[in-house]
Amino acid sequence: MSQATTHASNEYVELVRDNPDFRNLWFGQIVSLLGDWFNLIGSAALIATLTGSGLAISGLFVVRMLAPFLISPLAGVVADRYDRRTILLVTDLLRAVIVLGFLLVREAQTVWLLYVLTALQLGVSGFFDPAKNAILPDVVTPRQLGAANALSSVTWSVMLAFGAALGGLVAGTWGVYSAFALDALTFLISAFFIFQVRYRKPAGESSAGKSVTAALHEYVEGLRYLLRERDILMIASQKGLIALAVAGGFNVVQVAIAEKLFVIGEGGSLSLGIFLTVFGIGTGLGPIVARWWSGDRDGPLRQAIAIFYGLTSVGLLVLAPLADFYSVNLGMFLRGFGGGVVWVFATQLLLQNVPAAVRGRVFATEFALFALASAIGAAWTGLALDNLGISATLWLMFWLNFIPAGIWLWWTLRRNRAARTV
Repeated sequence: MSQATTHASNEYVELVRDNPDFRNLWFGQIVSLLGDWFNLIGSAALIATLTGSGLAISGLFVVRMLAPFLISPLAGVVADRYDRRTILLVTDLLRAVIVLGFLLVREAQTVWLLYVLTALQLGVSGFFDPAKNAILPDVVTPRQLGAANALSSVTWSVMLAFGAALGGLVAGTWGVYSAFALDALTFLISAFFIFQVRYRKPAGESSAGKSVTAALHEYVEGLRYLLRERDILMIASQKGLIALAVAGGFNVVQVAIAEKLFVIGEGGSLSLGIFLTVFGIGTGLGPIVARWWSGDRDGPLRQAIAIFYGLTSVGLLVLAPLADFYSVNLGMFLRGFGGGVVWVFATQLLLQNVPAAVRGRVFATEFALFALASAIGAAWTGLALDNLGISATLWLMFWLNFIPAGIWLWWTLRRNRAARTV
């Protein structure tokens, strides 16, 4: 185990040290994600303070997911047709301007503006995320791809932990508006790092035929590819399925727990920061620990997804009784640990199996499924919180989690049986 750990650590260090293009992309991701969590905590705490409604809080997460869902067909085509580095730069600069508008939301009557600005911000992010995923194999070697994906995904988790803790501290101590101002600054810093990435569009990418009809045709071709490749479709559906059952509404539940049960800081912003920190540590450790065993091998990656769906259920089982502050955090950690493996390993399977020519559209479609499912998940969670309460909502999530877990287990066993008969 120690040799494997040393090898894995060296792999990540060498990637960051020896590949300046990935390093700059990674630095940009770090500061951008930091701002994202500042913004989320600030927005959730502000709505909770101004409205006190679980449905209003869930509305924030519905908007955060529906906006990129609606833009995803165009975003996938853009990521496959145009310079991906330019897409990342432009979206960072636009988001820096948009989030400054959050400073105008000062009373309950202007909460609508927060929803509008959130829709604009996340709509622009709908272009950023597919381009970021699609550019990764273009700036690293095939041998580095597994480590690059794991490090990028773990960075999301680490920044969730650190950013949530720092965001909760800033919002709880200096107010939510300081968090919004810092979020705008992080987008500018991210753009500075991405500007230094050297990138050329891979051979085969074309921006010819720029009409709306041509773009629509390209997106439909991407959907046809997914329908032909059932295994790719199943992998790309995992994030959406777990979002529908659990992940889409989990942030809404976290806000409710922080605001109503364990209130620390303005609107529970400090306790929310603690919950997100613990959850983020779990999502970061899960993929790293699991990858020691699985490596980047196709079969073990699939098996690990099935196994860690089970750990997600254990986390919800510990969390649902809401016994005390410590058991709640333990449940958050286990839920994050299992969910992090499912997320990262599903992404790795797509990176290893999807051709470059359709990579942007596949990731955009995956994100669209995730975004729509998350919006629905956030909506039903908000309704459940207002009508059933927090604990009952968590128990419902516990049982619903068996649906995506069962579907993946069925598909894995079916695929293994088919492979043995060939």
